[in-house]
Amino acid sequence: MITKHPIYQDFPEYADKIKNLYHNNDEFQVLLKSYTDLDEKIYKIETDEELAMDDELSHLRKDRVFLKDEIFNFLKDS
Repeated sequence: MITKHPIYQDFPEYADKIKNLYHNNDEFQVLLKSYTDLDEKIYKIETDEELAMDDELSHLRKDRVFLKDEIFNFLKDS
């Protein structure tokens, strides 16, 4: 099933912390924006709204996982 992966959905236990950090921490805001933009790009490719080679899509998915890990570590450590 093709779906977006909003960070709130992946980490519901951190919803309040995500909101607070997004509004009060520039570094987290950039990280979350990068993740959201990348997730949107992947969604558009998966739904054939944008074109990409399979290896490019695979690379983008790996980048999304990396960003998600970075966000999780940020949430866990702050």
